Amino acid sequence: MNVTLEIDSSSGFCPGVVNAVRRAEDHLALHGTLHSLGPIVHNSLEIDRLRDKGLRIVDLDSIDNLSGRVLLIRAHGEPPSTYEAVTAKGITLIDCTCPVVLRLQEKVRKAFLRMEKVGGTVVIFGKHGHAEVNGLVGQTEGRAVVIGNSDEISDVDFSRPIELFSQTTKDPVEYDAIVKIMRARAKDLKVHNTICAQVSNRHKSLVNFARSHSMILFISGRESSNGKVLFDLCKSVNPRSWWIEDASQVDPAWIRDGDTIGICGATSTPAWQLEEAMESLSYRLKLI
Repeated sequence: MNVTLEIDSSSGFCPGVVNAVRRAEDHLALHGTLHSLGPIVHNSLEIDRLRDKGLRIVDLDSIDNLSGRVLLIRAHGEPPSTYEAVTAKGITLIDCTCPVVLRLQEKVRKAFLRMEKVGGTVVIFGKHGHAEVNGLVGQTEGRAVVIGNSDEISDVDFSRPIELFSQTTKDPVEYDAIVKIMRARAKDLKVHNTICAQVSNRHKSLVNFARSHSMILFISGRESSNGKVLFDLCKSVNPRSWWIEDASQVDPAWIRDGDTIGICGATSTPAWQLEEAMESLSYRLKLI
């Protein structure tokens, strides 16, 4: 079968995740064990790899048992209440909150103070329950209104002043649509462009990549919020797009003679997983 394979050069971990994984590996190399507050990245294979090195994933309910130990805060960030809780337990932190998320938290905190003075509302466009969104809501003492899609805009009180933010990894096109609807309804609305520039640029490059191949294999953990957004983007421009977690899930029936297959992934997909998938698929195609 005459098929060509290509890995998307823009895919792979975002810098925030790269930093968190590197710092975890550095600590594990010296000490053999490290606890992470939630999974460092939403990718089960990468988590398994780090677990084999000694990473242990915990939640806030478990910190009573971590007194005197080291805890990693992942790139998604945490609300102020988390820092208060771990400090009270004498836990040492490795804080890997992404600088982009840190700046967003500060913007949300300042906006909340402004809105408090005028009876306004901070609105966050993001995935309900996502770690980053929880961290942002924490900057507002839990008072921010979270909207996950355009249907939830009705939850917003448009009679009050509003400052609108987006989770850093959301779809820029969807955010633009949300902004347009809210501008039409709001009397006083300030919009903040808070989608990560790298995420925004990846959307543009991924569209071109998906269009330039006859078939797309999108590799990501199913629990990745960013993965869903980017896969849907691929699917919208290339109907022959398939979401897999590893090359073993590829059905030979998907592949046609002469296909140009593009391999790409989410910001939570490591480069090694893309390369491993390409190597595995290349071997399997030789047997077809």
